[in-house]
Parts: sequence; structure tokens; C-alpha cells
Amino acid sequence: MSMIRDLRAAVRPSLRPSLRKTPTVYTAYDPTRDPSASSAVVDCAVYRDGRRVDDLDCLTPRGAMQQVRESGGFAWIGLHEPTEAEFAGIAAEFGLHPLAVEDAVHAHQRPKLERYDDTLFTVFKTIHYVEHAALTATSEVVETGEVMCFTGPDFVITVRHGGQGSLRNLRHRLQGEPELLSKGPSAVLHAIADHVVDGYIAVADAVELDIDQIEIDVFSPPAKGSTRGADTGRIYQLKREVLEFKRAVTPLLRPMQLLSERPMRLVDPDIQKYFRDVADHLARVQEQVVGFDELLNSILQANLAQATVAQNEDMRKITSWAAIVAVPTAVCGVYGMNFDHMPELHWRYGYPMVLLGITAICFTIHRTLKRNGWL
Repeated sequence: MSMIRDLRAAVRPSLRPSLRKTPTVYTAYDPTRDPSASSAVVDCAVYRDGRRVDDLDCLTPRGAMQQVRESGGFAWIGLHEPTEAEFAGIAAEFGLHPLAVEDAVHAHQRPKLERYDDTLFTVFKTIHYVEHAALTATSEVVETGEVMCFTGPDFVITVRHGGQGSLRNLRHRLQGEPELLSKGPSAVLHAIADHVVDGYIAVADAVELDIDQIEIDVFSPPAKGSTRGADTGRIYQLKREVLEFKRAVTPLLRPMQLLSERPMRLVDPDIQKYFRDVADHLARVQEQVVGFDELLNSILQANLAQATVAQNEDMRKITSWAAIVAVPTAVCGVYGMNFDHMPELHWRYGYPMVLLGITAICFTIHRTLKRNGWL
């Protein structure tokens, strides 16, 4: 394996000049520009000794990389939903693998960690909790996005998809911690992972409140005019949102374990210790999400069981009243037959006696059914 790495290291520099033959025009990042202006490059900077280099040449990916090669440090380039044409020049400049570039452009990837020569490609799913006044059968609870991170010996390229998960505040916070940034690109990778997992924790706490409310609604007496089983749509919708949350959290466990346990040349040993903390937090969130899924299954089954019991109670009441109504129906049916010779047909007190008998029998049946809990 060492021979293969040496061979790759020897061949790689010879490939880069050929990749640079095609001139590439980049849109420089301007802090004063209109945020609504179309540009894939959100921010571009060079960091040397943990501090941002204030140089206009660093505002383009090519200029930033030239500064790094001449004076050291590392470049951090942030992009938002780049097209293939916008990303092609950057990919060529930094020698990114075509498969990783394709994943970064088209998005909708599973969280993962892959190594391409001297570059780590990491995919994170970002989760944002959608605030809502009341949970309904169509409420959107979580909104997902993606952050792809290319980590090399002297560069970090972050590609973000979706309206959430901005890294601007994270970059500003890191710039206030030069001793951490001085550890190189792996410090940025750790900060992104920690930022994403912290977002998972916040969303898990908010989703837990929604589940608690659903649980209270299911096991509380139904409101006047409502029926048991009316919460089924809300439970199912929340279960779907939890499943989407689970798809973002669970696949990330293995990459975080690799970054925290396996020595990697691109990850500073001091930074690797911090990945263990991220992996622990992620494992806790994963346990929470699995618990949410199981709890919602139990709540859904309880809700359906309550609906079934309510239906059985309704059927018992209907059956009871049908039994009571059957008595006058039978008696009236008998005396409605057109026969000349029928008992008590011409008796003066026959009519009131029949009504009294029907009332007595119906009262007895009603009392018996009510005592047995059918009414």
C-alpha cells in the first residue's frame, strides 16, 4: 500500500498542469455584494497560522490556492448549489475526483465518508426544525439539506444544498479561535461535523415535544364532537418526519467512528480526539430517534386500539337499542295481521294492556343491558 501511495504522489503533480490548461473564470467573493446576486462562491479565504489573510488575491479560488502554495496555510472555499459548469474549474484546480464532484453537484446523497487519493469527501445531512402552531396531518416538521466537504492537505471546499445549514456563523466563530484553525483543514471538518450534530440535538428536543403532545392528545378524553382515531393522520405524518430524521442520523455514525478511531494522514491527531465527542453526541441522537420511531409505533397502535374499542362500544349500543325496539315491532306485527279471531282483539282494555306490556318488557331489557354496561 505504501508503494501505491508513493506512486500516486509522484503521478499527481504531473497531472495538475494539464488540468490547468483550460482557463477558468471565477466570480470573486465580495462581502458588499447583493446577496440575491447569482454566484456559487459564498466565501473564499486563506488562513495562515489560524488567521484569515486579508488579501484581494484570496477572493478567488485560483488566487487563494496560489497564495497557499507560495506562503503556506490553507484555503477554505464555500459554495452554495453550484452547477456543473461553476464547479468544473474548481474541481480541476484542486484535482477533485469526478465521482465526488458528481455527488457534490447533484446532491441527494447518503451521509458518508470517502477517500480519494489525498482528499476526504464527507457528506452531511443538515436538519432544520420547522416551527408550526399546531401539528396537523400535513405539517412539515423537519426540513433537510446537505453539506459536502472536500478536505485536502491545504484546502477545504464546502458545498451546501438547501435553504438551511448556512456555515457563515460557523466560519466567523472559527475565525475567533485561531489556535483551533491553526490545526489546518481537519479543524474545519470537525467544526462542520460538530455544527451539524448540534443541530440534530436541537431538532431532537423539538420533535420530542411534538411526540409528547401527540401522546397527551391520544390518551386524553376526546373533545366534544370529536371521535377516537382522529389523531391517526397526525401520528403517521410525524412518523414520516422522524423517518426522514433517522435517514440523516444513522448513516453518519460509521463515518464519525472512522474519523474518531482510525488514524488518518489528513486529520490532525489533536483534532481526532474531538471527533470522539461528536461521535458520542451523534450516538445519543441516534438512540433518541430510534426511540421516537418505536414510541410512535406504540402510540399509533394504541390510537387504533382505542378507535376499535370505541367502534365496539357504538355497536353494542346500537345492538341494545335494536333489541329494545324489536319488542314493540314484534307485538305490533302480530296484531297487524288481518285475522278475524285473535285473542283480546275485541276486549275493551286490550289496547292499553298491550301498550303496558310492551313498556314493561322494554324497560326490563333496558335496565338489564344498562346494568351489564351495554348502554
